[in-house]
Amino acid sequence: MNVDANGKSYNKIMLVLILLVGTFCTILNQTILATAFPTLMKDFDINTSTVQWLTSGFMLVNGIAIPVSAWLSNRVNTKWLYLGAMSIFEAGTVLAFFAPNFGTLLAARLIQALGVGVTMPLLQTIMLRIFPPEKRGAAMGLSGVVIGLAPAIGPTLSGWILINYSWRDLFGIIIPIVAIVILLGLYYMRPILPTKKERIDVLSLVLSTIGFGSALYGFSEVGTDGWGSATVISTLIIGAIFIVLFVWRQLVMEKPFLDVKVFKSAKFSIATILSSITMMALVGFEMVLPLYLQIVRGMNAFHSGLSLLLGALMMGVVSPFAGAIFDKHGAKKLITTGLILLFFGTLPFAYITESTGIAYIIILYAVRTFGMALVMMPSTTYGMNALPDDKINHGTAVNNTVRQVGAAIATAVLVSILSNVTTSNMPAKSLLKLDPLAYKNSAIDATLSGYHAAFWVAAFFIVVGFIASFWLHDNKKGVNK
Repeated sequence: MNVDANGKSYNKIMLVLILLVGTFCTILNQTILATAFPTLMKDFDINTSTVQWLTSGFMLVNGIAIPVSAWLSNRVNTKWLYLGAMSIFEAGTVLAFFAPNFGTLLAARLIQALGVGVTMPLLQTIMLRIFPPEKRGAAMGLSGVVIGLAPAIGPTLSGWILINYSWRDLFGIIIPIVAIVILLGLYYMRPILPTKKERIDVLSLVLSTIGFGSALYGFSEVGTDGWGSATVISTLIIGAIFIVLFVWRQLVMEKPFLDVKVFKSAKFSIATILSSITMMALVGFEMVLPLYLQIVRGMNAFHSGLSLLLGALMMGVVSPFAGAIFDKHGAKKLITTGLILLFFGTLPFAYITESTGIAYIIILYAVRTFGMALVMMPSTTYGMNALPDDKINHGTAVNNTVRQVGAAIATAVLVSILSNVTTSNMPAKSLLKLDPLAYKNSAIDATLSGYHAAFWVAAFFIVVGFIASFWLHDNKKGVNK
């Protein structure tokens, strides 16, 4: 019988369903606006750097909120913490739907991000607590459907809605679903995690907010200002200093705000590296590939998103099976196989041309996401199984924070390499007057060089992950304690 922290029975199936559907809606918002930027720029009469804040600001607040989730899950009844986070997200979504101007829309996105920063790690923490170690692979495989499929399907769904409806409907479709989740949660959600009265360490909160906020802001500005920008350099330096101070304080505190000592577990550390590299390969790549499809191949937002749909579905289908395989056979072979598939699904993109078959691109992308599904949640589960139960909430918060920072770094690196390589290979403007056709061909070659370089770097990330996988060790039945 399933019992909560108060010893009362509960319906595990309904609780898990509410968690998955609600968190899917929140994570979907990370990428659902990606293809809507041109429409929003026109409606609100704003430029690219301004509209980008809808994603950068979201990621910024999200990254700040995640470390706080460990303290919150220790302090606040699980039921009310999840429902509170979902209510905050719903309030932001409603505000976005009715936003009369860009400022209001941005404020709504920041409110949404607060909710997402709590629901994402809380989902993993609850799933790891209500399932025993030998069944956590399958449980986290279900979480992988949410964490992997939601951001992957965002651009496709967004493109379809924008063609047929208004950008407001990107938020409108989510409002009733989240409302139902909240209403059902009032009855089916339970206080799963034990709580205790812990005072929040204000200094840790300040150090965390400035450190991770500044670092994420710096990386988000690289694509616009470049690595040499005074803003980028200063914010990254400030971020690094405050993150170091934050980590130092956690190490000397008797009851840390975020227990970074989880990194003393070599298995957890390797798992965090692997899941972060996989997220870097996912987010960074999904920023660059749609640009290629729209700029080089001339696709509209919907068709470029549709080209990625098979891969997104692959992630959703494979994740539960990957979890079941993890429970039976362990992590090492599963993750190594996934990284090999991920590498060979990425490398050919470094050789694409303006006439590469779209079917070929769709299949390659599906191979990538197949491999990604074999790595992402199994590696996370492997790491969490190495921690005692009372450290799981800290482990999930640390893991999600590192993944968030990794995704920001990957996006910054790939976009800047794409931009710099393209610019350095562009033909002289004088050629445009002398031979327009030659200029056009050279410009296309320069653009492709930028994409090739970015895809090579994405492949390099995966090689680093493959090397890290050599340190994986399994015991029987996937349990690595």
